[in-house]
Amino acid sequence: MSASTPRTPIFALRRLGEFWRILGPDRPLYAAAIGVQALAAACQYVVPLVPQAVIDGVFSPEGTRMGAMSVRILAALGGAEAVRGALWVPALAIAVAAVLSGALNLLRGRMIAVAAQRSVRRLRERVHAKLVRLPVPFFDTNESGDLLQRCTSDVDTVQNILANQVAEMGRATLLLVIAVPLMFAIDWRMAIASTALAIPVVAFAGLYFRTVSDRFRTKDEAEGRLTAKAQENISGIRVVRAFGRQEFEREEFRVRNAEHRDADIRLFDGLSQFWALSDITCLGQLLLVLVVGLMLVSGGTLGAGEFFFFLFATNMYIWPIRHLGRMLADLGKAVVALERLQAILAPAPEDAADDVRAAADGPHEPLPAGGIRFEGVRFAYPGGRTVLDGIDLQVGPGETVAIMGPSGCGKSTLAALLLRFREPDAGRITVGGADIRSFARGRLRARIASVLQPPFLYSRTIRENVAIVQPEMALAVVAEAAESAAVHDSVQRFTKTWDTVVGERGITLSGGQRQRLAIARALVREADILVLDDSLSAVDGETERRILDAMRARRGKVPTVVIAHRLSTLAEADRIVVLEAGRVADHGTHAELIARDGLYKRLWAIQAELEDEERSALAGEPAP
Repeated sequence: MSASTPRTPIFALRRLGEFWRILGPDRPLYAAAIGVQALAAACQYVVPLVPQAVIDGVFSPEGTRMGAMSVRILAALGGAEAVRGALWVPALAIAVAAVLSGALNLLRGRMIAVAAQRSVRRLRERVHAKLVRLPVPFFDTNESGDLLQRCTSDVDTVQNILANQVAEMGRATLLLVIAVPLMFAIDWRMAIASTALAIPVVAFAGLYFRTVSDRFRTKDEAEGRLTAKAQENISGIRVVRAFGRQEFEREEFRVRNAEHRDADIRLFDGLSQFWALSDITCLGQLLLVLVVGLMLVSGGTLGAGEFFFFLFATNMYIWPIRHLGRMLADLGKAVVALERLQAILAPAPEDAADDVRAAADGPHEPLPAGGIRFEGVRFAYPGGRTVLDGIDLQVGPGETVAIMGPSGCGKSTLAALLLRFREPDAGRITVGGADIRSFARGRLRARIASVLQPPFLYSRTIRENVAIVQPEMALAVVAEAAESAAVHDSVQRFTKTWDTVVGERGITLSGGQRQRLAIARALVREADILVLDDSLSAVDGETERRILDAMRARRGKVPTVVIAHRLSTLAEADRIVVLEAGRVADHGTHAELIARDGLYKRLWAIQAELEDEERSALAGEPAP
């Protein structure tokens, strides 16, 4: 389940200001686009102003009231007599204004599209760069499907508001702002009648924005949970089939889909209410202009051309203002999306404090020699029991230490602490006598070759997977590592050998092949420490011996930590450490541990008995 996103007021200015910050270096281009939009809006009002002057000054009877605005426009066109003899002049003026307005709108759209696309590209890269630097515990509380939805759908929502809705909001606002002074300059009575319901429309849009924003958030979060469930089912389809959980998973998906449906219905209910009420308000505004205008025209205090202008101009700005509610609703959705993205962008990256150290010593600087030491290490997962309770453990230079114990005793946690995926609650870990917290994480991990569970492979070629840290690595080096990991022969049996593309997470390979390729990937690294976390569990006994023989050939080079359940793997180590209940219960060589009572001896006896039964069954003899 995803960690809940902290909720802030939807009208919080710092949230709205983040859209401006997202634009970054493209702000001047965006601002210029707004200026172009203002010019386009001004040109649009030339279209009704010219017919107004022609109607009142040319086609109306002598003595008809003619406003000052009409007089100035007719004078600019050459006078009433000139226009009466050449009506193509005002027609040309209208055509030029319309074409210019269209051209400016086209330019504005291009400028905003470029600015928005550049900005959103930077946002995507910023979110991805932050994701790969966030600490491991962050991913424990956030579903991968929900994070994927934030990086795709939520980013697209922000793109939509920058590329489309903000521009339309600017257009609607400019049309109203330009219309108001023009209307008052022509006739203050009609200006009041033409804008009387504009303010209620805007106010209603703002109220609707506040009301519907939470519905957008609920719908977005429901979509995130639905995406997470779909992603989980797809990636785990083999487990679903193997355990016959199709019906259970279908029911789980149905429940989340129903939640998403209900959130969508509630959202569209709000949209429907807004459209219905805003339609009534806008039609009422046009009716008010029509009634008041006809009364003034019939009384001789308003020209027919002026009435035409008010009717045309009101119709021109009222519908974009009506759409302002939907635009504000989309803005609310974008604010919610940005809020969810901030849940990724806000946390400090795990290596924030390492940048100075990384710049000082570089990621490829070797770690100091002298082995590994765990000193009084304690660790508990958030909200859980203590996993490690005062661990004291040393791995000497060139020594291979195997760690075993029952599930949940903290074996893999030791590897996670050594790699600084997590930090101990108490105690410290040293390499060559230096606390690992004094090293930049990038440098520490670059010098530790690790094979973790489950082994992860990229959907690339086998060669690229093995040489992932150094793509230009020579094929001979890759092949040597594959030979040590006992996977070379398997690769040669593929039609394309090293150029064989494995499926997502290496799904086209067997479990043992994935493990061995992961081991080969670790062996090609020029590392100071080797960590193998249950990395031989999926290989057969003969292959295991081949890998262990190759590992023995490397013995004496680097300190090696082997975490395993199979006792044949443990027996090859220089020293074995037995963990139980988060503490070191015993340690020693294989011979020393089976010579005294303890967990290791009991497990060795059980495994030996099972192996005897297996050999007897194969030979057709009764089990001893």
